[in-house]
Amino acid sequence: MQKFILSRKNHITLVSAILIAIGFVSKLGFKNEAIAVWALVTASVLGVAPIAIQAYQALKVKVVSIDVLVTIAVAGAFFIKNFEESAIVTFLFLFGAFLEQRTLNKTRSAIKELTEMAPESALKQMENGEFEEVDVDEVDVGDILLVKTGAKIPVDGTVLSGEGSINEASITGESLPVSKEKGSNVYAGTILDNGTIQIVADRVGEDTTFGKIIELVEEAQDSKSKAERFIDRFSKYYTPAVLVLGIIVWLFSRNLELAITILVLGCPGALVIGVPVSNVAGIGNGARHGVLLKGSEVIGDFSRLDTMVFDKTGTLTVGNPSVAEKEYYGDNIDEALGYLASVERESDHPLAKAVLEEIGETSFSPVKNTEVVKGGGITANVNGHRIAVGNAALMKREGIQLSEKAKTDMYRFEKNGNSLVMTSVDGELKILMGVRDRIRPGVKEDLLRLKRLGVKNLVMLSGDNQGTVDVVSRELGLTEAHGNMLPEDKSAYIKKLIDERGQIVAFVGDGVNDSPSIALADIGIAMGSGTDVAIETSDVVLMNSDFSRLPVALGLAKAIVRNMKQNIFIAIGVVLFLLASVFFSEWMNMSIGMLVHESSILVVILNGMRLLRYKLR
Repeated sequence: MQKFILSRKNHITLVSAILIAIGFVSKLGFKNEAIAVWALVTASVLGVAPIAIQAYQALKVKVVSIDVLVTIAVAGAFFIKNFEESAIVTFLFLFGAFLEQRTLNKTRSAIKELTEMAPESALKQMENGEFEEVDVDEVDVGDILLVKTGAKIPVDGTVLSGEGSINEASITGESLPVSKEKGSNVYAGTILDNGTIQIVADRVGEDTTFGKIIELVEEAQDSKSKAERFIDRFSKYYTPAVLVLGIIVWLFSRNLELAITILVLGCPGALVIGVPVSNVAGIGNGARHGVLLKGSEVIGDFSRLDTMVFDKTGTLTVGNPSVAEKEYYGDNIDEALGYLASVERESDHPLAKAVLEEIGETSFSPVKNTEVVKGGGITANVNGHRIAVGNAALMKREGIQLSEKAKTDMYRFEKNGNSLVMTSVDGELKILMGVRDRIRPGVKEDLLRLKRLGVKNLVMLSGDNQGTVDVVSRELGLTEAHGNMLPEDKSAYIKKLIDERGQIVAFVGDGVNDSPSIALADIGIAMGSGTDVAIETSDVVLMNSDFSRLPVALGLAKAIVRNMKQNIFIAIGVVLFLLASVFFSEWMNMSIGMLVHESSILVVILNGMRLLRYKLR
């Protein structure tokens, strides 16, 4: 019976509204007291039924809930035959609960949207080589799947054949399609906009990046911050205190109507709901835009941070060295470039790759008598010419005479943060290239946004040489920059900032090499495209490694905390106003009090929902 009544709460609310309307029309329009009393009594009994059941369930677990206060208040109003008050209070309470549920469901829209993106079926290659549609739960690691235009990628996998463009908005928040070809990684829940591909399943079910995102966002939205835990404890004692206050007022004043009015007005509904709705809406907003905030505790610390520490390579810089500057000396440069490409093709060094990309199409020659000079470079014979490729130390070892122009160019290249790649042919310097990792586009502007959001210290830690680190630091306007640092050095520095300087520190890295520092910092932020380590270790994940999302994430965290404080202020302010009105005004009664009370709950919910539309200005 209890389940039946609770499942029909919305129907009871509608019937109560109709009966109340009948009651007032009969009384005021037709002066028929009998029908009015019958309609209002019936509305009161119907309306209080689900509230009383919820009150009983709360008392069974020794909790004095808001439902208990309202049930006692309605019973008291019924006892003094104030049927108008009892009917209106029950209707407003039920109607308020209905509106709360509707609006709260909207705050969880991000989770709903994500779960709706989850694939349900896949075209799996069977033993006979044909592809058949199966439930996604029937796909195992290693299975070969066919994905056609417009279909969802069912698992995390690798493209075996075919090519196409994939919308990865469910993973990265970016709607721009990403081209995929053989060897490319694809993620469950993303959509193949055009093309046809075959993939091999690498991760399935809950192990996919998409599955982990949903799990993390759900956990984050359900987690409780210090403020929420305090409010839970507060309401646990506050609600019985309101009941005791009502009893005391009745004992001293013998005014039952005043006592039950206090019970209604003292309900802490807006206070209990205000903070969770801010968290849920804010975390949902982040999830839709490729920013995972892993819980309300994280949000609180993140909003207060004063120091942000960055790894250089792959975070502030692109992570792929390229030739930034070059100078040629003498004649036959095309021939020298061919010799350089022939030698570099023998090497797997990152600088060699950058040089080859810069040279592009050229003619290669056989390379003989190759010698790798430790800390210097490489020498070899190409087409009867002695070729040396490396740094200044190798040129000195080879006895290469450098012109004043070459020395000036070398100094300029190094000052600009380049690693030098010098090429000599038969003892004469022919080519000078400066290779460096370029700064991510827009990073300087994003760092300025972080400063405007209150981050006082911007620090860079890198394993690169101090000269290169200083160049990047000057260009970006960082507070501090330290080079020649191993992962353990970075961790020690983070610990020093937290323990000795008392700073609230966020560390931003790629989520793999820097996982110790990410774990040690107050807030670990991973620039990882859904990698396992990034998701597991960090507190905040920027799913598509887009640095511009960092100020958005910080701005969102601050907005969530501001919204929580606003909701707490509104909730406490309304309760104080209502209680003061009872004692110091003539116009306050149960019905008006309940209307204001339910309105305050809707106000804090709607205020929290503003976070669903949050964008960094």
